[in-house]
Amino acid sequence: MTAKRHYRNPFGRRAFLLGSAALLVANPGLAYARIIKGELPWWPGAGSPPDQVIAGDWVFFTPEEGALVEAMVDRLIPADDRTPGGKDMGCAVFIDHQLAGSYGRSEWLYMKPPFAKGSPQQGQQSSLTPAARYRQFLPAFDIYVRKAYGGRSFVALSDKDKDAILSNLEGGKIALGSVDAVAFFELLLKDTKEGFFSDPVYGGNRNMAAWKMIGFPGARYDYSDWVDRHNERYPLPPIGIAIN
Repeated sequence: MTAKRHYRNPFGRRAFLLGSAALLVANPGLAYARIIKGELPWWPGAGSPPDQVIAGDWVFFTPEEGALVEAMVDRLIPADDRTPGGKDMGCAVFIDHQLAGSYGRSEWLYMKPPFAKGSPQQGQQSSLTPAARYRQFLPAFDIYVRKAYGGRSFVALSDKDKDAILSNLEGGKIALGSVDAVAFFELLLKDTKEGFFSDPVYGGNRNMAAWKMIGFPGARYDYSDWVDRHNERYPLPPIGIAIN
């Protein structure tokens, strides 16, 4: 095993500055700067913060799809004595708005072929965006449930039946034709977790209940004094991005 070599920049900061100055003297045109008149577009607190998501009409889901996703996230994260369930935490609202935006369209991902089945570490390798996956899965899943449960929708089933269906979905025991049911379950579970722990400005984690549960300080400016204080409850309430 060879020793690790440390790269040393032969051009130090002083040499770089002197070289830049000499270049500007030799080429005075490079030193020209355009003067911008008027007030700079800056003010305290600026920075394009996200818009506050307000629960109301669905922006991506149909009302029936929204009710179905609410029922599913409420069983993925059921209510207990520490937090409300996924529905009341706004997880479906979070997913709805995310799918209607850049996440749903995979705007920040490379989406060109060829596509091949990737390893678990690589994630999904597909031409389908998250929005397309939901659009493909939800109607197929609704048809399956109604056929299996005498015409009743997933929303109308008992919690026991809902849990059994989701368990079978996760385990690959439900066939939905060309729809990859297991891959969708993994996507839904990931999106639900993100909604549960997200900043409330995005529609989930209502009243910062998840942050309060784990003692997360939220978007506070500085809590470095507490980083190394293990097994101690942070004494201040969490703060979100939105200005109250």
